[in-house]
Amino acid sequence: MVKRLLVGRALRSAQAHEQLLPKRIALPVFASDALSSVAYAPQEILITLGVAGLAAYHFTPWIALAVVVILLTVVASYRQNVRAYTSGGGDFEVATTNLGSNYGLVVASALMVDYVLTVAVSVSSGVENLGAALPFLRDHKVAAALVIVALLTVMNLRGIRESGLAFAIPTYAFMISVFGMMIWGAGRLAFGAELKAPTADFTVTGESVGIGGFALFFLLLRAFSSGCAALTGVEAISNGVPAFKKPKGKNAANTLLALGLLAATMFAGITALAYITGAKFADPTVGSEVRDSAGNIVAHPDPVIAQVSQTVFSNFPVAFYIVTAMTALILVLAANTAFNGFPVLGSVLAQNRYLPRQLHTRGDRLAFSNGIVMLAAMAGLLIYAFGADTTRLVQLYIVGVFVSFTVSQTGMVRHWNRLLGTETDPKKRGQMQRARLINAFGATVTGLVLVVVLITKFTHGAWIACAAMAVLFVLMRGIRRHYDNVAAELATPEDTHVDESILPARNHAIVLLSKIHKPTLRALSYARATRPSTLEAISVAVDSEEARQLQREWEERGLPVPLKILDSPYREITRPVLEYVKSLRRRSPRDVVTVFIPEYVVGHWWEHLLHNQSALRLKGRLLFQPGVMVTSVPWQLVSSDRLKGRPESFAPGSVRRPYAEARKDDQVKT
Repeated sequence: MVKRLLVGRALRSAQAHEQLLPKRIALPVFASDALSSVAYAPQEILITLGVAGLAAYHFTPWIALAVVVILLTVVASYRQNVRAYTSGGGDFEVATTNLGSNYGLVVASALMVDYVLTVAVSVSSGVENLGAALPFLRDHKVAAALVIVALLTVMNLRGIRESGLAFAIPTYAFMISVFGMMIWGAGRLAFGAELKAPTADFTVTGESVGIGGFALFFLLLRAFSSGCAALTGVEAISNGVPAFKKPKGKNAANTLLALGLLAATMFAGITALAYITGAKFADPTVGSEVRDSAGNIVAHPDPVIAQVSQTVFSNFPVAFYIVTAMTALILVLAANTAFNGFPVLGSVLAQNRYLPRQLHTRGDRLAFSNGIVMLAAMAGLLIYAFGADTTRLVQLYIVGVFVSFTVSQTGMVRHWNRLLGTETDPKKRGQMQRARLINAFGATVTGLVLVVVLITKFTHGAWIACAAMAVLFVLMRGIRRHYDNVAAELATPEDTHVDESILPARNHAIVLLSKIHKPTLRALSYARATRPSTLEAISVAVDSEEARQLQREWEERGLPVPLKILDSPYREITRPVLEYVKSLRRRSPRDVVTVFIPEYVVGHWWEHLLHNQSALRLKGRLLFQPGVMVTSVPWQLVSSDRLKGRPESFAPGSVRRPYAEARKDDQVKT
């Protein structure tokens, strides 16, 4: 009942086509991360430049221009990917197919780490922005972030289409508000208005690095790598191609183009307005501070996009609150990109036996529920470990993205080389050569950016992401090795339908019991119905008096199955049974031993603590014995849900002839 209330009614597999997304819904579903990053990427540039003091701020436009060039290059490169590979494997499939499984696992590890960080960074940043309007959240930001992750999890468990509809309105509202701010600001500047941010007259102090020294050059590279946060989420569409309506590749490529143009324009516009209005931002944790006109340190300056909107809409305050609210909302909802990309990637990896097969299974709403829950759990742990601190979390970011960018584009170059080796149509060859050129340029550029990111961010936290990628790589290799070993162990010879060595010579049946009651009689009846070669009842003499009483009652009832009581001087139950079963196996190695264990089916959780404990221990030990089969014979108690208070009883016709007579008749017939 609770599950249906949260997740919704179950959907049939035949309804999968109803969950496919048109471009207008796919854009907010897969692009919310990339679009939301324009809200904090300009701020990350200013934070890093602030380390060099106010003088370094005039490099802002050039760094922003470099980021836009990289963004458009990556978008152009990925448009080739989504047309060529539509199964949803994205960068993993490209790398595996063209470069080999090890490169594919490198990409998969990088993407999985990045998806987890996307959720952690986006939600933490959203909570911090909400904290500006709701101050009490600042003291409870970890709890607030975990609650938001839980809500996003439930929304995505309801299915791709429903989550897409829920996120479409705020994503489009954010885009409209940002473009409205850019148009409004350009209009006011065109009419001669002087726009000055609240921090325009403040000063930024940082380390003394020397404007012309190598330290400043290194700092500019670090600012560029921080600004490349605007590229996060671009790869999500390549992993989500199966969610698009047909033609999948074409629709995904068009959506990716729209995403690239929107993100580049919004990022450039916000950065330009921040530069023109003189907005300042710094963070003491990275070595820079903002001081007001009196020389006092400004502990919590407003986010850059909030400063810009406040300045642009100084004559229209309502719009400022709209932009601020939409920014905070989109930062929270940006995590939805990861909730759509991670489960699909996990499904592809599970299908290729690099992750547990459960990740390949769709849930009630045809979403990959296990992948969604796993992502939420890992992101929640990260948020808790880092205290929902965006500044600390963002240092781990970006590395995984550019690892996947570089390897994927290199794989695409090899993909086109392979196709050009067999293609003879001049028109198609021209298209392939143009696509190869785009991918080669993308691989070169993103490779250079990756080197810059590793050099400038490694000691600031990127090493944690690299270590996590290495652990995931080793783990997935181990899982694949395990599945391969099991498959080889269970494989049957191709030239035979049945392996004669698998067929047992005889079947020895044993019914375990402690007293004579209804579950015992049912187990005996079921064991007799299986027609084993031999059948006997076994009891362990923990108490000698009880054992003698059981023997007398057995003989008085005239039960047609022989009873054997095993001695147990140390009052154990499991060991004597194991030793007896082993002795049967030693006498006849080709025979199998089937052990029937009566078990209670209970209706309350606390009843599990009172029943079946000995049966569970026995079952756990017997399952490791070769040639031993364990069969549970259930008896439903009144408390069980299935019976709803009706006592169990024997069905009409369930009383059979004595076992000895049945065996005698069978021998006569044969």
